[in-house]
Amino acid sequence: MEQGLLFEVGKPRVSRSDITKPKGYAGLAAFHKYWGKKPLECLCYLIENLTVEGEVVLDPFVGCGLLGREAVQRNRRFIGIDINPIAIELSKLFVSPPGQEEFSRAIRRIETDVRPQIDESYKGADGNIATHYLWEGDSLKSVWWVNGRRRQEFNPTSQDLELVGRFSGYRTKYIRSLRFFTNSRINASPKMTIGDLFTGRALRNIDLILESIKKQEENVRSALQLTLTAASGQMSKMVFAVSKRGKTTGKVQEGISIGSWVIGYWRPKVHFEVNVWNCFENKARKLMKALKDVRSRDSVKAAASSSDVIQSRAQVALVKDDARRVLETLPASSVSLILTDPPHSDRIPYLELSELWNAILGEDASFENEIVVSNARERNKGKDTYAKQMEEFFVDAASVLCEAGTLAILFNAYDSESWTYLKALQQKSDSIRFRGCFPMSYSARSVVQDNRKGALKYDYVLIYEKCSDSRDSGNRWKRLAELDGWSPSLPAKDK
Repeated sequence: MEQGLLFEVGKPRVSRSDITKPKGYAGLAAFHKYWGKKPLECLCYLIENLTVEGEVVLDPFVGCGLLGREAVQRNRRFIGIDINPIAIELSKLFVSPPGQEEFSRAIRRIETDVRPQIDESYKGADGNIATHYLWEGDSLKSVWWVNGRRRQEFNPTSQDLELVGRFSGYRTKYIRSLRFFTNSRINASPKMTIGDLFTGRALRNIDLILESIKKQEENVRSALQLTLTAASGQMSKMVFAVSKRGKTTGKVQEGISIGSWVIGYWRPKVHFEVNVWNCFENKARKLMKALKDVRSRDSVKAAASSSDVIQSRAQVALVKDDARRVLETLPASSVSLILTDPPHSDRIPYLELSELWNAILGEDASFENEIVVSNARERNKGKDTYAKQMEEFFVDAASVLCEAGTLAILFNAYDSESWTYLKALQQKSDSIRFRGCFPMSYSARSVVQDNRKGALKYDYVLIYEKCSDSRDSGNRWKRLAELDGWSPSLPAKDK
């Protein structure tokens, strides 16, 4: 069975116990650090129990795109929508990944093309290629050579400093200008530039890789670009130098160890500059390993228009747009299941956090139309606007659901204000009826989850039904009422 598919079609279906003990992400699901991944076990269970083969599953906020692959594997038609360009590119990768061999050949071609030039930029006086540089502010403190558990540290030589100076004024040719807002929550500022996030040497080497990617065959180009975005955080000045690692476990390691980029645009004073080629190659190897178990017959080319799926001309459509605009174009009663993880008030400003990735892809983001609560005041994305926009979304969503169709929402928030639009949903639409909800545990803990004060530990799956007088109305959602923690009432707020 392929690693990107947790539950193989034709085998025992996803069980209730699978939902209560979700696995971590593996294979394709673990390739990219896109936020907001939810347990595939729960998503699969909902698809299997709320639809039959051939029906249309719609995700208006597709995010990392894992749902599309699971829907296709279960012979459902699928429409995924997202305003975030990288979300759509990742979704395309998951439903139509390249073959392992063709991807591997492209990586080898890129290595031949640019690695010698990249190596020269990290070559020390002894001829060794440095893997890490430890910085304190703008001062280079040490040069590291790391191979597995073996590590050697050196004081910077005149050659090391000369290389730093050689690339210090480098301006990127291929990464578009970044657009940031004043958001202290993610350490962003409108004055921030690409040079605040990367050394000149890193930018020059990223450009070399981007230039080589442009020469590769079209069918692997997107996967190569996404590999670069997946590696970009570790190439930046945002890689923490961790001192006394293991303080929480009691097994403290003396000295400084290499940390990682986590989330946001935090630039610690003491940080690492990591060899760009090594970062890119490590992510490429991870994707190659995942592609090894992907069955080519399961790949489906995604259409760009939702009408292609509605009219059965395509099994999958992935649309980069405002979900509300796309929903307005869909025929009434054309979708059996809307399964989505919509914006959760102010928990994650996806477009702001994805700006670096989208800039590397050369994609522009429609910040004005994003449904979100943002701490960036100049965006005017407050909770009142958010609630109004989500109410608009749900009215449109209700209209495209077929009779006895299901709307399944993954949602949680601490404050009762963020639940306003859900409470108002039935008042806005006479055709939608709340049936109940159950808690959904996350698949895996994360640094953000574990260290953020009061971090949420689960979401709720909220089940709504399109009203119908037919005899079969409700039979699908009734299976869910047997799940642990099922409640016929909306939660007042997170517990």
